[in-house]
Amino acid sequence: MGAAVLVPASSANLGPGYDSFGLALDLHNRFEAQLADEWSVTVAGEGAGVLLTGAENRVAAAMALAFLEAGRPELRARIDCVNGIPLGNGLGSSAAAIVGGLLLGQRLAEADFGDERLLELAAQMEGHPDNVAAALLGGFTVCWNADGAVRAARFEPARGLAAVVVVANGELATSESRAMLPDMVPHADAAFNVARAGLLAAAIVTARPELLGAALRDRLHQQYRAAAVPDLGALHEILHEAGAAGVALSGAGPTVIGLVPGDTDEAARAHAEQVAIRAAGAVRALGSRRAPTALRINRSGARIL
Repeated sequence: MGAAVLVPASSANLGPGYDSFGLALDLHNRFEAQLADEWSVTVAGEGAGVLLTGAENRVAAAMALAFLEAGRPELRARIDCVNGIPLGNGLGSSAAAIVGGLLLGQRLAEADFGDERLLELAAQMEGHPDNVAAALLGGFTVCWNADGAVRAARFEPARGLAAVVVVANGELATSESRAMLPDMVPHADAAFNVARAGLLAAAIVTARPELLGAALRDRLHQQYRAAAVPDLGALHEILHEAGAAGVALSGAGPTVIGLVPGDTDEAARAHAEQVAIRAAGAVRALGSRRAPTALRINRSGARIL
């Protein structure tokens, strides 16, 4: 018995939505699994030769958690991963592995946990819910904590939105990036983010691209994480000048994301491709980044194939 799942990348925080907002992107990891006597994992694409290939692999660990949840802890699997999401770059590679493993484990154990329980299990493994919610549900997601329980709401992004991502050559661990944040922030900064977060959600859901520049501004995390992403300011300028409506650090970084509008999804994707082309030379001159990549917004979330 086997199963396969396709899981999208995700960009979390999106400026002011620290640990709350997520946006799914059309860049994927594909995981396939079948029941076996022992755990084994093969990896192609991003992370090949680097990621663990036994029971400690993140996909295998998530499958084992699903088997336990289903009351079948004795199950094991052979897993094949084809990864398109870069590691350690703020595009949700860890979240994709966790969501993929949980969905495969649920399928092979012939269980059905429901999205709410899947989100709880994924957030438990990831340590925060924003990336896993977007990877699981697709579209634009907002997460919160309700009396100790993780909750998420999915919203359909308005048609006519795409993204340009600029991935770094190196990685930045989320734990390292979080360690840069202060324990307390000024009340004025918190108020600044409340306003911008509301503005950003409205801009994404109601197609108000003229608001994205102001909406993606933040005072809770980006200014502190800039120490680990020294080209962040330069990339803001490069992507704005190339035509992005708004720019932010993707997740904990170091990837930087620009949001690009258009009259339709196809027009937005074409516009994003032009932004990527116009930004390519300046990005190359930085010497620290891959070429800019245009991506559609993913609206389906993780899906069993």
